Amino acid sequence: MLALGELAGRKIEDFDARSIAMTLNAFTKRGLRSPEFFEMAAEAAIPIIDTFNSQELANTANAFAKMDHPHPMLFDEVANAAIPLIDTFNSQELANTVNAFARMDHPQPSLFDEVANAAIPIIGTFNSQHLANTVNAFARMDHKHPMLFDEVANAAIPIMRELSGMT
Repeated sequence: MLALGELAGRKIEDFDARSIAMTLNAFTKRGLRSPEFFEMAAEAAIPIIDTFNSQELANTANAFAKMDHPHPMLFDEVANAAIPLIDTFNSQELANTVNAFARMDHPQPSLFDEVANAAIPIIGTFNSQHLANTVNAFARMDHKHPMLFDEVANAAIPIMRELSGMT
């Protein structure tokens, strides 16, 4: 499998945003640890990060976090690219993005504020995992946003009632 990483690494500078994100996601799903490939992917992604959409940004950050591969410059660039697009993120992308930053212990207060502000109006679309991952990320980063936590609590109550059979 290392040969796959070497081959992909040699070609990754020609990849577009979608291809980078999808390849990182594939490596992550297969548990393929290739620090060299992840470094090459970061180097390829940074110059074109402004072409990434919300899913590609979330998946890229998530892949690095799942593989426990820190790359502070990439995470800074993901945050900078995500903020102007934050209203295009769905609940899973919002949750996965802040979760990735928390897992890597990479503070980005502006990103977390923007995620909270984008999440509040669509909190009803969050499933229980998205709710838990979002508040867990905020807690891990000690990022306070009382309104978000209130909205998550309000959204979680019906879910908890349904799971416990108390309707």
